[in-house]
Amino acid sequence: MLDLAFVRANLPVVEGKLRVRGQDPAALLGDFLAIDAHRRERITEAEQLKAQRNKLSEEVGKLKKAGQDATAVMEETRLLKEKLEALDAAAKEAEEQLRAILPRIPNLPHESVPVGKSEHDNVEIKRWGEQPKFDFEPKPHWEIGEALGILDLERAAKLSGARFAVYWAAGARLERALINFMLDTHTREHGYTEVLPPFMVNSKSLFGTGQLPKFAEDLFRCVDEQGYQEGQYRENDHWLIPTAEVPLTNLHRDEVLDEAELTKSLTAYTPCFRSEAGSYGKDVRGIIRQHQFQKVELVKFAKPEESYNELEKLTANAEGILEKLGLPYRRMLLCTADMGFSSAKTYDLEVWLPGQGLYREISSCSNCEAFQARRANIRYRPQGKGKTEFLHTLNGSGLATGRTWLAILENYQQADGSVRVPEVLVPYMGGQTVIEPRAAIASK
Repeated sequence: MLDLAFVRANLPVVEGKLRVRGQDPAALLGDFLAIDAHRRERITEAEQLKAQRNKLSEEVGKLKKAGQDATAVMEETRLLKEKLEALDAAAKEAEEQLRAILPRIPNLPHESVPVGKSEHDNVEIKRWGEQPKFDFEPKPHWEIGEALGILDLERAAKLSGARFAVYWAAGARLERALINFMLDTHTREHGYTEVLPPFMVNSKSLFGTGQLPKFAEDLFRCVDEQGYQEGQYRENDHWLIPTAEVPLTNLHRDEVLDEAELTKSLTAYTPCFRSEAGSYGKDVRGIIRQHQFQKVELVKFAKPEESYNELEKLTANAEGILEKLGLPYRRMLLCTADMGFSSAKTYDLEVWLPGQGLYREISSCSNCEAFQARRANIRYRPQGKGKTEFLHTLNGSGLATGRTWLAILENYQQADGSVRVPEVLVPYMGGQTVIEPRAAIASK
């Protein structure tokens, strides 16, 4: 969430930043200027009345001291007090109206973010690895997985509907291997602390990271006795998490960290649940876009002056997983129009998928600056200062395991239909080096 004082003092700047994000400032800010002008007028009027009241109070004192009747002046003072109370209430109401506007305003892009109108204006920053060359026509993962008997979309649809998957045998083990490999790498080599958080959170948590109120339709809400109403962020309702970013970031909601604790780096494996609202007809083949998928998440709490260095480190940590797995990828700097709601700057990592002949996002690494910290009231206490300040939060996938799984199938496929296991995963696969075709799944 943006700072109200900043918006108030820099409204033209805010409007310009929103335009380059492809947003309509008038629709988002509404009557901000008029409401703020009304608030200022009430405050100015109240200050004038307070000056009058002070003079009248002095006059009352003088009259009483002189033994004269002060009734009329006291009545005038009482009427002024009633007007002051009404003006203060009006100013407070205007302030609350302004604060109600802020939650729907996205973060403002960092100065280093390229201005663009769509994803086509994203800028490639880096490309790593050579795309594999095959002496046969490479297949997409859904064909490979079905032929190997390790991916079952038909039975998943029977169990849960579209956009779900069942992994069998080596397919299930490969997913587990990836999760363990990623967590081990991030904790042992990159210095993250592993966390196992709840997979359900309350509305306050989703507000803190920016999913509520704007993106409620993208979430799965549990049916509690008292359902969610916009603007009501209770502690006793439940939503399935769309990403571990939500519980990890909210671990420190309404807390003050010591500067010595920063930068604080956390990682977690969780399933993620997304309704994929608005994605009808997109990525209907395979497991690119699922209602439930697994992910290893990275979250950092940093001092403001260090957060952009930490963004580079976090992104490099995610890239390190791809490089260890030998998966070709590119790093894209998202333009202003393609950034997420809470982000001030985002890098997307896109893995090469030869079976589809394209790059696909596998990680999104963002610096949210103080946007989430302000919503969740996460502060730190700088050394030598008595006053607390909002810290910066960062997050990124390290990585989305389902998309890593399918990238391995497509990049490591062989002419006989088998799939080689990346060398770093062999110990996690119990020594298995190749996933070979097997008999049809279960009773088939």
